[in-house]
Parts: sequence; structure tokens; C-alpha cells
Amino acid sequence: MSMANVNTEKDIPLSNVQAQLGAEESYMRMITKRFLKHKLAVLGLIVFCLIILSAVFAPLISPSDPYEISGEFAAAPSGEHMLGTDQVGRDLLSRLIYASRVSLSVGVGAVAIYVVIGTVLGAIAGYFGKWVDMVIMRLTDVFMSFPYLMVILVLVSIMGPDLYNIIIVLGLLGWPAICRIVRGSVLSIKEMDYVKAGVALGYSTPKIVFQHILPNCLAPILVNATFGIAQAIIMEASLSFLGMGVQPPTASWGNMLTEAQSLTVLSSQPWLWVPPGMMILLAVLSINFMGDGLRDAMDPKSLK
Repeated sequence: MSMANVNTEKDIPLSNVQAQLGAEESYMRMITKRFLKHKLAVLGLIVFCLIILSAVFAPLISPSDPYEISGEFAAAPSGEHMLGTDQVGRDLLSRLIYASRVSLSVGVGAVAIYVVIGTVLGAIAGYFGKWVDMVIMRLTDVFMSFPYLMVILVLVSIMGPDLYNIIIVLGLLGWPAICRIVRGSVLSIKEMDYVKAGVALGYSTPKIVFQHILPNCLAPILVNATFGIAQAIIMEASLSFLGMGVQPPTASWGNMLTEAQSLTVLSSQPWLWVPPGMMILLAVLSINFMGDGLRDAMDPKSLK
């Protein structure tokens, strides 16, 4: 009898764990299946993966050194230079490929910083409530009341127009939106029975918040982060176009577009500004398509 009881007691938690793992696998399978049905999202994923691969393997696929100066200045596309050369005589295709590293670094780095900050603050505000919630939300209101672009320009000009400074500034200013999203999710989830049961069983607050509440907030966080990468890429390009972003000779899509400030270039030398503009367009569109697909796939209201 005792042996039977021991075996039963051991089998029950094992079966529960297996059932939970099976539910998680079926949920992920359902999300993946619904995402793959979104044709634009799949197309965006393919394009974005190609951009990532070009950035990772830039030294292998670039036709030449992006900093090497040839004898042809602002030369039109030819067999030797597929996209032509810039005003200094550097190969535009090589610079375009290397520039993808800068844009992806800014997008992923800035979003990683503000997702961590916004998620932690939103979880604390939503779980504890009362004066803690009030303080964090008022701080969020203060940050959201600033003119975003003007504050970024001032901070970057003070810290210096450097890649790492841009990532830090964008990351430190982008957290309020995701903080509000996480707070709203935590406010509803903490009223669930399993959370109250965890409190009654004496689980620590960090364990309840980070192991039982936040995993159920992943869907809005992932969707917001996806769109945030696109916004960060656009912001970096805007700063570089204004001369406050990544500085030459380092290539970025934004500072390559500075050539378009001249009417002569706009009218008679489109190879200097059309390729970086198209890369920004493709990158942002692909990320937005993926965000739309994730949002539709993870939306419980549209489950079939």
C-alpha cells in the first residue's frame, strides 16, 4: 500500500508537468501556424532574415572595402561598381551592406534596453499599486510629455553623436509606452485565481511576478518590441540625416541619405540616395509586417 501511494504521488506531478508542457507546445504550434498563414508576415520575416544575414556576413559578400577610395567620384552604376560610387569614390553597394549593421544594432539595442526598463517598472506598478503605481505612472507621464525628437537631439548633441550614445538615448527614452502596456496586463492578471493561490502559499513576490505573471504578458511585449525596432531604425536614419547620428566614415543608411540634400544629386544622381532609402523602406516594412503577423497570431479574440 505504501509503495502504491509513493508511486501515485510521484506520478501525479509528473503527469501535470507533461500536460503543462504539452499545452505550451500546442499553444506555440498554434501561434506558429497562425503566423505562417499571414502571407505578408512571412514575406517580412524572409526579407528581414536576408537583411540580418547580409549584416552578419558583410565581409564575405561585400564586393570591396567600404572605406576604400577608388579613382571614380560619384560614378554611375557599372560592372565594376554595381550601385556606383559616392562623392568620395567609395563603393556604394559595400557601404550599403555594412550600413545594415548600424541600423540593426540601433534597433535591437535600443529596444532591448527600453523593454527591460518598461517591463520591470510596469510590473512593479501593476502588482503593488497604490502609491508605487502613482509614482511610476506620473514619472511615465512626465517622460511622455517631452517632445521626443527634440530631447533626443539635445541629449545626443551633449553626449556626442556616437552609435552607442544613440542606442542608450533611444533606450532610456522609449520605455513609457511598454510600461503602460505591461502595467495594464499585470493589473488584470494579478486578479487571477492562480496568482492569489501563489500568494496564499507564501511564494515570494519576485517569483510570482517574474515566473507567473510576466510570462502571460509576453504577447503585447513582443508585438510592441517588434514595432519598436522599426521606429528605432527610422529614428537613427533621421538623426544621421540631420548630422546628429553615426558619423562618417562609418556607413549608415541615414548618413548615406545626406547626399540627397543637394538638388543636383536628387535630379541627376539617384544612385546616391535611392538604394539607402529603399533599404530603410524594406527594413521598416518587413518589421511592421512581422509585427502585424505576431499581433494577429497572439490575439486571443481572433482565435479559431
